[in-house]
Amino acid sequence: MNKRKKIYSVFSFLLAGTLCLSMAACGGTPTPAEDETTSSAPLSGALPVKAIQPKHVDENPYMAKSDANIHHDGYNTDSTDEILPLGIYPEINVSFETTNPNASPAIYFDNYGHAVVPLLGGIAIRDLNATETKTLGYFSPMQHDGGGYVIQSSYTFLDSKNRVVCPTSNNHVLILRTTEEDGSVIPEFEKVLDIDIKAAAETALGKELTQNLLSVVFDYDGNLWFATGGFRIYPERQQQGVLGYIAHTAIESILNGEQTDLSKAVFVYGLPLGEGAENGIAASKDGAVILTNQNCYLLRAEEGVNVVWCTPYESVGAKVSHDGDKTTGGGLAWGGGCSPTLTPNLVLFTDNADPVKLLALDMKTGEVVASMPVLDDLPDGYQVAVENSAIVYDDGEGTVSTIVCNWFGAGNAGLADPDNDSSIQSYANIYDQNWLMKGNVMIAPGVERVDTLKTADGYEMKSIWSRNDLRDTAIMKLSTATGYIYGYVQDLDTGMWQYIILDFATGETVFTMDVSNKYGYNNMAIGMYTGSNGNTLYCPTGYLELLRLQDRFVYLPELPYREVDLDQVARNVLSQDQFEQDGGEGTVASWHNTATICNVHPNTMVAFRMNNLSGSASDLTLYAYGADGKLEKVGSELWSLTDETGANVTELTDGVLYELRVTVSDGGDLDLNETEKEIKLSVVLGK
Repeated sequence: MNKRKKIYSVFSFLLAGTLCLSMAACGGTPTPAEDETTSSAPLSGALPVKAIQPKHVDENPYMAKSDANIHHDGYNTDSTDEILPLGIYPEINVSFETTNPNASPAIYFDNYGHAVVPLLGGIAIRDLNATETKTLGYFSPMQHDGGGYVIQSSYTFLDSKNRVVCPTSNNHVLILRTTEEDGSVIPEFEKVLDIDIKAAAETALGKELTQNLLSVVFDYDGNLWFATGGFRIYPERQQQGVLGYIAHTAIESILNGEQTDLSKAVFVYGLPLGEGAENGIAASKDGAVILTNQNCYLLRAEEGVNVVWCTPYESVGAKVSHDGDKTTGGGLAWGGGCSPTLTPNLVLFTDNADPVKLLALDMKTGEVVASMPVLDDLPDGYQVAVENSAIVYDDGEGTVSTIVCNWFGAGNAGLADPDNDSSIQSYANIYDQNWLMKGNVMIAPGVERVDTLKTADGYEMKSIWSRNDLRDTAIMKLSTATGYIYGYVQDLDTGMWQYIILDFATGETVFTMDVSNKYGYNNMAIGMYTGSNGNTLYCPTGYLELLRLQDRFVYLPELPYREVDLDQVARNVLSQDQFEQDGGEGTVASWHNTATICNVHPNTMVAFRMNNLSGSASDLTLYAYGADGKLEKVGSELWSLTDETGANVTELTDGVLYELRVTVSDGGDLDLNETEKEIKLSVVLGK
């Protein structure tokens, strides 16, 4: 079993600005506020579940069904339908880095739950929950392919067969096979495709390219789109770039071991001199959407690159700090720094005007159907550069919510140097050293939610909330399962780095948990990522520590000295359709909870803490998964619903923390694990 190292075990959070509690992260008793009446019953500070509809994203048949890239999906929504921590006796655990020069960044997961991360200039599958981060399998250009290049990890992704698709610094695209058919990890990944995109594009274009490969993505027909560029493309430098694709048929032929004539399979659109991409590519059923430093494009593969539409936007050019500013860095982009994010009907991104505007474009026509300034009420002396990918949430009922975050100051001002190669994705090349050393005092504040509303006459935008006191570079994440936004910030008064949770509806900070006031706990402008177990929010740091925020939502009431391994538990949303398909009757009434318990006694009571139950307890039925993957009813003598004291409850109130207590035995009907002295149970409530 993996051991965990706790780095901080006390949390504080705010609920409606009125209640402050602190407690031991491993289930200790909270300390009541002095002016509150003390109760004999434990008080839980758990956040109420405010679930919203799952995100509205059309599944790409050529990408993994998991959250398969750093922006979670091909739309670049930066939102997840996975459950994230809710302050249920929370704790922060850590995995130490001993191989890589930094804690694992750019995390995403394959369909087997394996974490895919950069490693030593390559890409790896690693156990991120071990005391020391453990490499299970990897591909290193230096060790496995003669060196001379690195994988550009920010824009890698997983295809439908869990293979990693990677652009490289030497302008190739690789596809790596990482797992066997049974899901076991291959120790040395197999390179099954290697295409020199720059050479192929130059042949198709008939002239030399002076921009490097930046990003790639599969469209919904399996064509591999690519874009050249970097993090600052100055028009006056007259660099030649392209947008283009490799035909699906050619990709499949190569993967099948066949010879392919790329001259008949690579198609390009030559950009005007000085134009290039500065972000990742998004894709939908309508085609590939690419944002350059000057225009937004919708492109389709039709025996060549069909420019469906091209929409220009405003930019005042690359932004850097001025003499006397509180910041010393700048932004990353010359144009809009925000990766384009899609809904089925809209394309959303920020321009780089003054003030910066959020734009919504019609997916079919490219027409700007709505726009408004964002982050335009900052204190004097602060600039705006939206460099983090925006969170975009489409509720499917006519409202699209966009959360934009100011990033100005984190970028290295040296990116302006004429000889700088901005496609090189290294910390020293990209980030402002003063920010890395001095923290978030060196970046500009600002987080805002703007809603784009469908009306009878078209669309309109309105600001829902704005926070000028937050400075976040961690690419915030939205969980639709909980209804909260998750971030990582620094308290400027104390210097303390903190996990925070914002109410999606109001923008209010409802939870904070301290990490450290040491400068090295800067998240290095790397996005956080959600684990596939519904109980983990990863955050890399500059101190070679990968943090994970977790809820202790499973424990053993009869064995308080024993801690359940949080990396061996899971809680996931079970859809009504899946519930019925698996044999459940009625309505699914809880999340699907799974736990593995080691060194068990002959009979062991396992308690699952949950606060999204309501109605009469007598209306609920407990189901457990069997080895055949089907749900079976659990006898009433084996389970009960209690409050936190263990007292049985009859009426349930949404938002109150209850315990589902289940008695299990090694090798019994509820045990899914054949290993002796180890029990795995998987249960869900139905109504």
